[in-house]
Amino acid sequence: MSHDDFPTDTPAVVTCGLPYANGDIHVGHLRTYVGGDVYSRALRQLGQQTAFVSGSDMHGTPVAVNADKEGVSPEEFALSWHEKYTEIFPKFNIDFDNYGHTHDETNTDLTKSIVNALDEAGHIYEKEIMVAYDPVDDQYLPDRYVEGTCPYCGEHARGDECDEGCQRHLEPGEIKEPVSTLSGNPAEYRNRTHKFFRVSAFSDYLSSFLDNLEGTSNARNQPREWIESGLQDWCITRDMDWGIDYPGENEDELVLYVWVDAPIEYIASTQQYTDRVGEDVYDWERTWKDDGEIVHIIGRDIIQHHTIFWPAMLEGAGYNTPRAVMASGFVTLGGKGFSTSRNRAVWANEYIDEGFHPDLLRYYIATNGGFQQDVDFSWEKFRDRVNNELVGTVGNFLYRSLLFAYRNYEGTPDASVSQAVEERIEQAIDDFTAGVNDYSIRHAGNAAVDLARFGNEYIQRNEPWKLTDEDPNKAAQVIFDCVQIAKAIAVLFSPIAPDRCDELWSQIGETGSVHDVTVDAALEPPQASFDEPSELFEKIPDERVEELNEKLDARVKEATSDEPPEETDDETEMTETDTDTETDIDIEPLEDNRISFDEFQALDLRIGEIISADGIEGADKLAKVTVDIGAETRQIVAGIKQLHDLDELEGTRVVIVANLEKAELFGVESNGMLLAAGEQADILTTHGDSVPGTRVR
Repeated sequence: MSHDDFPTDTPAVVTCGLPYANGDIHVGHLRTYVGGDVYSRALRQLGQQTAFVSGSDMHGTPVAVNADKEGVSPEEFALSWHEKYTEIFPKFNIDFDNYGHTHDETNTDLTKSIVNALDEAGHIYEKEIMVAYDPVDDQYLPDRYVEGTCPYCGEHARGDECDEGCQRHLEPGEIKEPVSTLSGNPAEYRNRTHKFFRVSAFSDYLSSFLDNLEGTSNARNQPREWIESGLQDWCITRDMDWGIDYPGENEDELVLYVWVDAPIEYIASTQQYTDRVGEDVYDWERTWKDDGEIVHIIGRDIIQHHTIFWPAMLEGAGYNTPRAVMASGFVTLGGKGFSTSRNRAVWANEYIDEGFHPDLLRYYIATNGGFQQDVDFSWEKFRDRVNNELVGTVGNFLYRSLLFAYRNYEGTPDASVSQAVEERIEQAIDDFTAGVNDYSIRHAGNAAVDLARFGNEYIQRNEPWKLTDEDPNKAAQVIFDCVQIAKAIAVLFSPIAPDRCDELWSQIGETGSVHDVTVDAALEPPQASFDEPSELFEKIPDERVEELNEKLDARVKEATSDEPPEETDDETEMTETDTDTETDIDIEPLEDNRISFDEFQALDLRIGEIISADGIEGADKLAKVTVDIGAETRQIVAGIKQLHDLDELEGTRVVIVANLEKAELFGVESNGMLLAAGEQADILTTHGDSVPGTRVR
């Protein structure tokens, strides 16, 4: 790989975490898949040779458990979900170059080859371990067949992961007070011989790997804590029938742990793409075995697998390692977690069935906050962003300017782009390019929206409807500029809204597809003539939102009518569990001790604006935040380093406690406190435009 800015001379591959073949996809799950599609399209727009691949994760205990409940084989169960995913993704213009699955021959053969390479290199050894066993049903219990208490934080946990607490990966035998999820019987531990991968031997390599890793800051910072606390070797086999058999003689009793063969599907899917199109179009071996650019787009709950286990496996087997890992935040629904058992979700197919265009949701998901920040979906917020930004800004500029051009000139007037507009388009291209190289999908998408905002101001300021009689040459110049801006928007906005931008491309008389051109086309002269345009985006009425909320409330009520309120959700997660929080947010009980109004008045709460935010060297969670509070600029230390993209916080309005005593944290003075909610440090900000220094009352 290189660390040169994109586009580079080497091929790139963009991957998304594999959806687990175990349940329906809702809009929360789509965040990383839309993000991956937008990013791969944006790379191609820069001229980067790119493959976009993924596949369905077919193995693991949840598939086996749910297949047994339905009375079918695990393969039949998983394949049925795989087929549904291959139908869902295209509905949202998620255009994988190859979408395979982990149970196919390519992945099976490649997995065994990589495991053999690790074994021959001395990275795998045998060890007797304690494995959970149900003495009543006479059955060993691998990972998801057991649950209990996390040995690290004490929270309730699954056998392979502390999903409700510290999020740590758990090895077989670690969980305390084990219980069988099949029978509910208390389990006991018995000795079994399993295979282990020497992850601990790669500690120094992984530290160096993280030093050079690009992507979101959470993917770089979070794994360092695990390395510093001491890496544990990784049990890579399980006692079950469903999965890829451990390679070699007399190993048919064990299958490989799902997190061995799942990421190898990234390579297998790329290989299948090359097999289909030929090495002259795309060479998978150059990407994975030589100097290609590998970009993983995942949920933050699987950071450990992609920044510890996976690069260690690749390095140990002699493969190229990732250039970047982009880890997204969670998606909530109206401020609460998605709940599949309570049917509290906006399902992917439901969104399409309601008649909404996929590009609207793509825009909402891709540009609503930094990629590693949590995003809340509600029909009201969705309506507002569509109506205000897609309709009011982008659509308004395109329709009014192109319609004026058609009615007055039957297309583009005889002129050339002005220097001011050319420079503004060049700035938009630079913003788009910077967004891609900063791994900021939002910034790349906003480059076109900001250009449309400039276009609205430009046409309003110059009023060409007055100039057609007063100064026809000036009118022609203004409208030529507007058509040129429209063409640039078609190019730069196409990764976000591929269908609508292809339609726009056709409306301005261009041939072929906008997806076949690079950013240079944004400044190429537009076509001389084109037909009457149509509006690309339509407003969502308020009553439509009311109707959708009523449907959602009715579904939730029906689903929970016979359930106790404390019931937890079904295991219908994806391997990409980042966007499926599955349970409602736990709320701490209110304090019984009340304070007086005078005590509250003693707090000096002020509005501030973040000027800069930088991680504190050596501190996993702490960042030094410089805040303008009107009368002065303050330096505040806040525990937001792993939870926010610090580079994207500039300009954010925040609420701080201004009269807190000064403190020193990690050798850095903190003069105040930044207020944030919950374990994910949801920073408190303002609804309007309160100026820095405004007192909160």
